[in-house]
Amino acid sequence: MDKNKEFKPYVSDEKEMPEFTVTSVVTGILLAVVFGAANAYLGLRVGMTVSASIPAAVVSMGVLRILLKRNSILESNIVQTIGSAGESLAAGAIFTMPVLFLWEKEGLGSKPGMIMIALIALLGGLLGVLFMVPLRKTLIVKEHGVLPYPEGTACAEVLLAGEEGGTSAKAVFAGMGISALIKLIVDGLKVIPGAVSVPVKALKTEFSTEIYPALVGVGYICGARISSYLFAGGILAWFVLIPVIVSFGGDTILYPGTQTIQQMYESGGADAIWGSYIRYIGAGAVAAGGIISLVKSLPLIMAAFGEALKGLRENRSQDSTIKTRTAMDLNMKFVIIAIIVIIVVIAIAPDIPVSFSGALMIAVFGFFFSTVSSRMVGLVGGSNNPVSGMAIATLLFATMMLKSMGNTGIVGMTGAIAIGSIICIVAAMSGDTSQDLKTGYILGATPRKQQIGELIGASVSAVTIGGVMMLLDSAWEFGSSELSAPQATLMKMIVEGVMNGSLPWTLIFIGALIAVAIEILGIPVLPVAIGLYLPLKLSVPIMAGGIVRYILSHRADKMAADNEAGSGILFCSGLIAGEGIMGIVLAVLAVLGAADAIDLSESFYAGKIGALAILGIVILLTGGFAKRNRNPS
Repeated sequence: MDKNKEFKPYVSDEKEMPEFTVTSVVTGILLAVVFGAANAYLGLRVGMTVSASIPAAVVSMGVLRILLKRNSILESNIVQTIGSAGESLAAGAIFTMPVLFLWEKEGLGSKPGMIMIALIALLGGLLGVLFMVPLRKTLIVKEHGVLPYPEGTACAEVLLAGEEGGTSAKAVFAGMGISALIKLIVDGLKVIPGAVSVPVKALKTEFSTEIYPALVGVGYICGARISSYLFAGGILAWFVLIPVIVSFGGDTILYPGTQTIQQMYESGGADAIWGSYIRYIGAGAVAAGGIISLVKSLPLIMAAFGEALKGLRENRSQDSTIKTRTAMDLNMKFVIIAIIVIIVVIAIAPDIPVSFSGALMIAVFGFFFSTVSSRMVGLVGGSNNPVSGMAIATLLFATMMLKSMGNTGIVGMTGAIAIGSIICIVAAMSGDTSQDLKTGYILGATPRKQQIGELIGASVSAVTIGGVMMLLDSAWEFGSSELSAPQATLMKMIVEGVMNGSLPWTLIFIGALIAVAIEILGIPVLPVAIGLYLPLKLSVPIMAGGIVRYILSHRADKMAADNEAGSGILFCSGLIAGEGIMGIVLAVLAVLGAADAIDLSESFYAGKIGALAILGIVILLTGGFAKRNRNPS
């Protein structure tokens, strides 16, 4: 407690400087749209998103200081606060809501409309921010020095370093330009294939890799350790399980397949075996990994929930006495009334298939998981926040509850997905809001203005996510090779399995027991399980990015290595954003029927050699750019 009292923010409580301005709000909204759309695209392709907080902080600093010649660190903080909200809301939305599109294609329901998607995203995003308001004093202020909030602290360091000047924003924009150009060449001009596969006949499988820059960027940001776990899962799936199934399956017809395994392999190769069997084993591993993460966190969960309730009581009793600028939160009466109104809207809105009992479940689970999410990101960072595990637990409980109440079939399954979507978004937004409030606490920002910024970012991003989903589905369709939507496919299997018992439970339990074995070995379950669940072609370029990061981090000059890693992270964040933005541009062209006009594949096609050359160039640029920018600010 004494440590908290002694803490002095960078901008003192008495000092006034521009903070919540038109410039900061408009710039933040633009970044929320860009990073939200880019992460939605990335998540629908790979099943993973990356934090946009640090890139948003760098870009905000570059735009405000270099382009607009403004000199307020609190203004830059508001920009990154609003801008990072798009990524978090996208992460929560793309894990669940594409399921509704997949069911429509199977003839099990109607296609969700723009209003339905945006409304679910909006209400979940607002709840995630509002639930964090009473937690701020407990988790951010009282636990300062105990909960590090890695991304929040890093954002503060980036903005503080910007006070001395610098050009780190160039790294982000360079990555965006390079990635967008390569995406245009591969998927727009189509002169180079997006993936390369090489049969491995001795093992009756194949080795494959995609060549997109965003995947290399993901690997670099995650680091060699996490990337290697993903790759290990891929090796287990494609070089152990697939060869075993093909070698011993022979003339057997194994559910859910409808052909003999030999026929399936001869007609579709290793991909067919993966689609019929491995993805169910991977789904079981991911589900078990999520549940294991929650069980291990139970003591922390209960402690965080108790602290949250205590903090809520303290805030209600002290709200009228708060006067200092850096201690001003949104009024608790407003927060409570707003939460009640949102829950009522969820229950009565015709576009949201949730009953009053489902809305109450959202209120209880939402606040519970917001405390879990905030505490978890405070300890281990946003990348390790088990949002998917929370979503799985919610979907299991919601589906069983709705089924017991007689809401079966597509009606019950749609209701379960709606409940799971809102709670998943709540958990993601709570984690992001926590990190942003930590940044503000270090810098000396006004919490109330940050909280209003988060609400604005969530509102704008909700509309953006709805539009992006509708656009991408119209261009390529969810479940296709371009947009596999792996997390949503997993959630779909879980809901269907509970509702009608259609899952191949033997395969699911095999995956679950693999996860248990991995946990016994002391290896993080979720990254290995995700690698087992994803196609190998995604894990290989991610591993390549991780290797580049490993090489840089083990240089003799440790300080230079740290600087190179920092610049590389910004460059790779640009790679992810650039590909996502160009992907959306190409989707617009596809919807307008103009994609064929730029297709040059018939006049020129570089083939596998050209694809591998592009991948090599991306890898070299990632390492080379980091080494040329040793002083990120």
